Amino acid sequence: MIVGQGIAALLAAAGLLVTAIPAAHADTVPASATSEVKPGAETETPSLVTDLNEPVAATGNAADAARGHLKAKKSRYHIADTSAEDLTSVGTTTDKGGKETVRLQQKYKGVEVLGGQYMVRMTKKDGKRAVTGTSGNYFTQLKLDSVTPKVTEKTAIERAVGAVTTQFGGGLLRAPAKGEKQAVAEFTGTAGDVTILPQGTGVLTRHITVTGTDPADGSPVRQEVYIDAHSGFPVMQYSGIKTFGATGTATGATEGVAAPADASTAAADQLVVKGSGVRYNGQKVDINLYKDTKGLLQMIDYSKRAADDSPYAGPMIATYDARGREAGSASGVWPTGVTYFQPATPDLGEEYTNSGAVDAHWAAGKVYDYYRNHFGRKGLDGKDGYIYSLVGVVQRGQPYNNAFWDGQKMVYGQGGGDYRTFSADTDVVGHEMTHGVVEHTANLVYAGQSGAMNEAIADYFGNAIDLEANGQSMDDPDAGLLGEDLCTTAGPRECALRDLDDGATTSKNFIGVTYSGDNGGVHLNSTIFSGALWDLREDLGAELADQIVYRALSAYMTPLDGFTEGRAAVIAAAKELGSTKAQLAIVKRSFDAHGIVPGWEKALGVDTDTLITKVNVGGTGVGAAGGKYAVSRSNEDGSEPYSVWLGNTSGKGQPQLVSANNGDYNVYANTDGKTVVWADYSSQGIFIMARPVGGGLAKRIDGIGSDVNSLVVDGDWVAYTALNPQYGVTNVRYVNMKTGEYGLVDDGRPYNISGLPSIKDGKIAYAKVAPDANGNMKVGVEVLDAATHTRTTMPASDDAMGIGQTAITDDGVFWIEDDDATDTGKAAVRRANLDGSNPVTVTPEAGEGSLYAYSLTASDDAVSISTVPPATWWANDTMMKLYQIAPDGKGGAQRVSCNRGEQTFGAADEGRRVLWLDGTTGYTNLVKRDRPAGGC
Repeated sequence: MIVGQGIAALLAAAGLLVTAIPAAHADTVPASATSEVKPGAETETPSLVTDLNEPVAATGNAADAARGHLKAKKSRYHIADTSAEDLTSVGTTTDKGGKETVRLQQKYKGVEVLGGQYMVRMTKKDGKRAVTGTSGNYFTQLKLDSVTPKVTEKTAIERAVGAVTTQFGGGLLRAPAKGEKQAVAEFTGTAGDVTILPQGTGVLTRHITVTGTDPADGSPVRQEVYIDAHSGFPVMQYSGIKTFGATGTATGATEGVAAPADASTAAADQLVVKGSGVRYNGQKVDINLYKDTKGLLQMIDYSKRAADDSPYAGPMIATYDARGREAGSASGVWPTGVTYFQPATPDLGEEYTNSGAVDAHWAAGKVYDYYRNHFGRKGLDGKDGYIYSLVGVVQRGQPYNNAFWDGQKMVYGQGGGDYRTFSADTDVVGHEMTHGVVEHTANLVYAGQSGAMNEAIADYFGNAIDLEANGQSMDDPDAGLLGEDLCTTAGPRECALRDLDDGATTSKNFIGVTYSGDNGGVHLNSTIFSGALWDLREDLGAELADQIVYRALSAYMTPLDGFTEGRAAVIAAAKELGSTKAQLAIVKRSFDAHGIVPGWEKALGVDTDTLITKVNVGGTGVGAAGGKYAVSRSNEDGSEPYSVWLGNTSGKGQPQLVSANNGDYNVYANTDGKTVVWADYSSQGIFIMARPVGGGLAKRIDGIGSDVNSLVVDGDWVAYTALNPQYGVTNVRYVNMKTGEYGLVDDGRPYNISGLPSIKDGKIAYAKVAPDANGNMKVGVEVLDAATHTRTTMPASDDAMGIGQTAITDDGVFWIEDDDATDTGKAAVRRANLDGSNPVTVTPEAGEGSLYAYSLTASDDAVSISTVPPATWWANDTMMKLYQIAPDGKGGAQRVSCNRGEQTFGAADEGRRVLWLDGTTGYTNLVKRDRPAGGC
């Protein structure tokens, strides 16, 4: 759950997060009666100091001057070590008026602190410097005895790959089409630096970047995973791909990166060949090209260089032909052999219009001009690094209706059917390129509120660039639309993915969501912030508003800022730029109108009973049975590793700690009401633990080296899903706590995949993928009697393409079944007796009463179904919700709760009671309902 502010708004392991960090009232020393000092959160260092005019040594570079100021004012900033080793310079920017902004990165014992950036703003005139203000996050509470990881780099990579494989495993096990190979997750992990997450006294992690292709749909995957360096548990995971829709200087390019060979003696103005092309909208535009030594034209634009620039220096805008290349091969890497578009003549024909090359190349130049003309910014990285666009990628050979920035370049989908190539709208190009600007300024972490602000700023400037480049007025009723020109048939309003001027999106519309859903709500919640910025632009005028927002981004915001910090940054920037009292009132009013005020999260209501607030759970679920629940949680600020807690589902009494608080991560807790089980992640391996509900010592019952999830327990038997890292598939393993007997449900037969287990009276139900007599892979549902080793096959359809979560009760087995690939994600819920007889369709796959079934949980009295509708946009309706229905399907399904936030990890107790982790309030809370809410 992504909520609150600072690091608490981010820390999660492939899923849920927890708690907002309350502001600490630092003992700050004001600079003068007119200055403003705002306290930071969980730190003595103020988050914002404005209206200073304090001289500082002008000799040396700006970074040294900034560090000298912080050292001289230690009583105000409480920064103990201001050396260049512990406050390293990220860079200094100087605007047109000579203002310097130094961005300093916090390190602790030489290790970088995620989001620990502090900025010092100065003026420099006549050889004299004065500090005008400071802001950012510097974490003073860090206290680590050692910054040497116990977990090896190899283990960290394995755990990270396992975590990503689990996340992208989806809700169903699927079989390949006849004649095709089984789709398995093939991910690669690359180790980055050891990093401290500034949670509590600090969490030492190994940062691993995992790349690959989503086995479900072929879309590119680039996950940033942080592995706890003590236990090896993935404490945080989020996407590094910044997309336009819902689902820097480039390095590593193997072709076309260096300046052309014959450029060494040519003047910069001789590198430009004037051409022309027609945009998708029919407008004929000038296109700057380059002619290489062989006389071939290439879509390279050198026109932004000064005439006296070195041919190897200065801006270069290059547009590559990536038509037919898979999107997954273009994320963070360059597809093999990709080259520039190479038109035969300077007048580009229809092919270059339809491919999106004309729009991409022309618009990239407009984006460059916008940032240079308005802010004096030299390209995306501020250093005139090369700007690359790849145009026309596909997804498994089909249209890829999206675009993204991957940290190196812009990548535009080919489009098809209802959509044009995604470079066809200037605000898409402006949006993706602005992600590059954000990355080289505030570098807002792309998850939760900071990620939503990243999206909001990309939308704001993308829209501003679109309006300027196309001569569209802010008064146009369609001016606030984004992506409105992408559709082949639909009109602008029907086509647009977002509207900055919808006049309705406020913090009351905030949707609490896990990392598995829209990266923690980066698109879902972005219009709360971008809507406020749009209002500001309407009321202040484009030029002043753009200057304020850019100044806030480049000189005030830091990576972990949330909406509240974003508001403060914009207001402070407006002040610094000399806004009048009336103009400042407009700025504040814009944020007020969208509900971005201190404490806004408290206004979000629910219709549920809360069992535990601020659970701090990292996507590890909840278990319930027999009137008891088991869940992992940390302390409120999330600084302690997760421990397992046991409570009563009635809500009576206080939850009790049942696992050791041993510095390991104790996760994936479950219970049958008599025993609690969980997985203990340690540097030595992953251990399956058990403890009686009535008390006693915890016992290690199994151990494994690879990633695990989905623990279930009943009586003496425990089962769980384990990842086979060699093949990237999962298998269900079981163990008897009394005898020590263990095994795999399929006896380890080759080519078999199993997962999504449930257990009752020693009988384990699970989904499987296995070859039939003809060698074709088939999905199905089996029940293994662990005591007798007999297997019973459930009556899944021969046409089944996917099998989802199982649930076994005293007299039956439930499962999710997908038989139709054309119904855009809907799946049936089936039931049969334990011997496979009397099959019943609880909810159909199509027609009235059908659901987008993703997961389920069941008692003898009710089945609770988690649904996830497919989304080409993000809205509350596309989030995971819970429905409940009678075991025989009679009476139809009802919504369990009408809460706005994501409802995940449903766990059935007795009767119709169901528990889940809910994000509505802006925190992750463990909640319950004893009966459905009905219609919402």
